[in-house]
Amino acid sequence: MKSRERRQGVVLVHSGEGKGKSSSAFGMVFRAAGWGMNVCVIQFIKGQWQTGEQKAAERFDNIEWHALGDGFTWNTKNPEQDIKTSRDIWEFAKQKIVSGAFDLVILDEINYCCGYGWISGQEVADFIRQDKPDWLHLVLTGRNAAPEVIAAAHTVTEMKPIKHAFQAGIKAEQGVEF
Repeated sequence: MKSRERRQGVVLVHSGEGKGKSSSAFGMVFRAAGWGMNVCVIQFIKGQWQTGEQKAAERFDNIEWHALGDGFTWNTKNPEQDIKTSRDIWEFAKQKIVSGAFDLVILDEINYCCGYGWISGQEVADFIRQDKPDWLHLVLTGRNAAPEVIAAAHTVTEMKPIKHAFQAGIKAEQGVEF
């Protein structure tokens, strides 16, 4: 593994309407863990819903996983609570990023929080530019990435849907969607 002194930390944004934003980030989780890197996953939206990737991560000593959100917030009945939860998770995420304990941090679905106005895209971009350790890799996922976050990133990928099983009446399948 390349030493931190020799590593250029990369900031990646996975956004867009298509499937695969989180899945791509989770692939990076296992790639980095396989190289012996310490990884932290912080989920902003998904709550205590069990996923296959979280179950797999439990088998690794070098992956720390935090599913901290209130669940699927587009069905919210309490937007004030969603804002508070998102802000609390953001503060927690910043502590993990600057802790020096991790080589890769995934901020899963943080882009939704910025898109909803719960966390400012400018605030996230400023933190990336000013406080993220130079050697740390950081991935931010979710639809509607803030323009400021896109500008602060090194690599930005927009997932574009061409066709989706849901359109054919196929519901989310274990092992594919979760």
